[in-house]
Amino acid sequence: MAEYKIKDVEILTGIKAHTIRIWEKRYRLLTPSRTDTQIRTYTDAELTALINIAMLNKQGIKISRIAEMTDKEIANKVVELSNYDHGETHIDQMILSLIQLDESLFRNTLTVLIKKIGLIETYQQYVIPFLERIGVMWLVGSINPAQEHFISNLIRQRLISELELLPPPDPSKPLVILFLPEHEWHELGLLFYHYHLRQKGIRTIYLGQSLPYASLLESIRSLKPKWILTSWIASVDSKYIHHYFDRLKNDAPDVVVIAGGYQIKEHFELIQDNVKGFRLLSELDSLIEETIH
Repeated sequence: MAEYKIKDVEILTGIKAHTIRIWEKRYRLLTPSRTDTQIRTYTDAELTALINIAMLNKQGIKISRIAEMTDKEIANKVVELSNYDHGETHIDQMILSLIQLDESLFRNTLTVLIKKIGLIETYQQYVIPFLERIGVMWLVGSINPAQEHFISNLIRQRLISELELLPPPDPSKPLVILFLPEHEWHELGLLFYHYHLRQKGIRTIYLGQSLPYASLLESIRSLKPKWILTSWIASVDSKYIHHYFDRLKNDAPDVVVIAGGYQIKEHFELIQDNVKGFRLLSELDSLIEETIH
């Protein structure tokens, strides 16, 4: 059973810590435990209850009214609200599915969103904010690896299943190779770029996680892509990333190297002569379009 500090709860629920304290004191909605140093800690069950309360409050139900409701009444009202399109509610449902390891809830939430606005907008408007909200806690250990792997794999599975619905690319078109370098395993962003490019009719080949450098060069020589696209998230030494792209430019001088991810942004001044960086999909599209002829 996990224990969450009030800052974790603030991030996950979107409710300010000050407000949570008022709710506890004035309405007795929760009775969190305290450490020897009087720091509040919350269990999975308490966090789930607070997310449900927050969902109702965000939809206009006064906290005084919620405080009068039984647990069953709150749960029933949350189910009722889930049938309507409330943006913040969808993210709250994703967080609940993370805490409870509820595959059905997460899958159903994604399905509703994808049917309504498509995969691209779902990923940008909901999945990315959801991942950002819980990302801080992944780093500090408030959310355990099992929860992280659970959600990442569900998102990965959905991206792959949506990719399979797209028609195969035209083999006569210029090629983009997508890959992650040897140290990198965070592939959700790269899979999303793969889907986006395929949906636009661009020919892509996905080589996946932790690709050895020699294998990348062999693929470039064999497939002769116009572009290679990569994403760097995991922490790397500045000398390593500079050497990697400098070497790649020398070994594959005719290929346009496009890269995104946190480490590209952090080290861009070192690699900008050899890499075209991007942060937004519109920037990726512009980089492809400006070099397509």
